[in-house]
This record gives sequence, structure tokens and C-alpha cells, in this order.
Amino acid sequence: MAYSTLWWLITGAAVVLELLSGTVYLLLLSAGFAAAAISAHLGAGLTVQLVIAALVGAGAVLIWKMVLRKRPADPASSANPDVNLDIGERVYVEEWNPDGTATVRYRGAQWTVVPRPGTTPAIGDHQVAEVIGSRLVVDKV
Repeated sequence: MAYSTLWWLITGAAVVLELLSGTVYLLLLSAGFAAAAISAHLGAGLTVQLVIAALVGAGAVLIWKMVLRKRPADPASSANPDVNLDIGERVYVEEWNPDGTATVRYRGAQWTVVPRPGTTPAIGDHQVAEVIGSRLVVDKV
């Protein structure tokens, strides 16, 4: 069996494993395997094929790591609207307790509301900024 055929089989196996695992790294490594297969088609020796597979695969992974490092971090799940659908919803605070909390009716239940740290409690409409346990952290609208 030709080396190019083996490289294409390894590439296909890496892609299948990638689909099963859900990470991007095997897909990046499979690019290196495909580059080795192409080099085998062009008549390169086994050593050159191995070096090309290593350089392209590892290079793709390193470039991906640099791209991830430059992206801003996702907010914590308690403040991420993609995770918690309560973020951004509005509640009306009628009265604040002396301890800096309030109780509001939201989604058919009683919730404890606290203002975001560093802000003063005020009566009126508030927007949910974060959910910590059973407490809504709110900002004045």
C-alpha cells in the first residue's frame, strides 16, 4: 500500500475521531496528515512526509492557540446571557430592606434582589445583570 493511501486513511480516521470528540485539535492535526499525503503524492520520502505532517499539524495547533488567546474571555456563567436567560430581564423594585436587599416577584416566584456592588439601591426599574444562586444582581435602568 502506498504511503499516500496510508496518510489519507489516517486523515479520515482523525476527522471521524474529531466528529466524535467535538474538539478542533484533531481536525487541525488531520490537516498535517493531509499535507503529508499530498507530499507523498509528489514523491517525497517518508522522512519528509513525517516532518511535513508534524510541522503543518503542530503549526495549525499553535496558530489556533494564539487565536484563542487573543479572544476575550467569556463572562462567568452567572453573568452570561447565552447560559442564563434571566440576564437582561427587567424587574421592578418597590422597596429596599435596610440590609441592602429587596424582594421582587419575578417569573411567578419571590426572588431576592441585590444591587451591583458599588451602586446605591434605588426604587424603580432594574435590569438583571447576574444571577448568583437565588439572588438577582441588578443595575438601575
